[in-house]
Amino acid sequence: MIPSVFIAHGAPLLAIEDNGYTRFLTDLGKLYHPRAVILFSAHWISGTQKVSNVEHYETIHDFGGFPEELYQIQYPASGDAVLAKEVELLLTAEGISYEVDSKRGLDHGAWVVLRLLYPNADVPVISMSVNPRLTPKEQYQIGRSLRSLREKEVLIIASGGTVHNLGALQWGSHQVEPWAQEFDQWLEGRLFTWDLNSLYQYMNIAPHVELAVPLLGNEHFIPLFYAMGAADEIKKATLLHRSYQYGSLSQSVWQFG
Repeated sequence: MIPSVFIAHGAPLLAIEDNGYTRFLTDLGKLYHPRAVILFSAHWISGTQKVSNVEHYETIHDFGGFPEELYQIQYPASGDAVLAKEVELLLTAEGISYEVDSKRGLDHGAWVVLRLLYPNADVPVISMSVNPRLTPKEQYQIGRSLRSLREKEVLIIASGGTVHNLGALQWGSHQVEPWAQEFDQWLEGRLFTWDLNSLYQYMNIAPHVELAVPLLGNEHFIPLFYAMGAADEIKKATLLHRSYQYGSLSQSVWQFG
């Protein structure tokens, strides 16, 4: 059975950088050989769960002020209508409301990660939205509803960031902020023990949570719960990579299952 993964997509510049993290993601793509990918992106926020059913995706450059090279990148992934219907049926079986989207392209939370994992865009993709207004338990349950797809060699990816506070970034810094490390260490302990009770209350009990997961930026943290839910039957967390950019921007990759 293929695992589910949470992957930090960092800053858009990741798409044109050559560093330890980009090389790690390139190597990671060689370990997983899925027939398709389901990807929950922090940059697709919706009050109702959205399921993409797109034949050929456009590439969305949903950022500003970056080098022109970034805006020229295209990632021509294809969808999978049969898999999209399977996702619909699984959500329906769990009583989860959803809407099908047949137009939206892939945002940078999706294509930056996918381009590093599968540079030839030869793995079909189903894009999924996230909803910050749901409780962590509800987010977990959405991921859980799709867990059987992992038995069919479908890789479920949640793209976001455990520490993602744009206001706290120090663009020229090579020193990691202690508060970012302390938050990630707290998170690590709860993930290793699959302590859902603590994780569901992270906003109230995690150290430095107001910096690591700002109230208006939790859309980057919550994809973690979708990825965890997709591995509910095994409940095993493995930290595959962790590094930081700009003082506090986490580049963490967690494997579940």
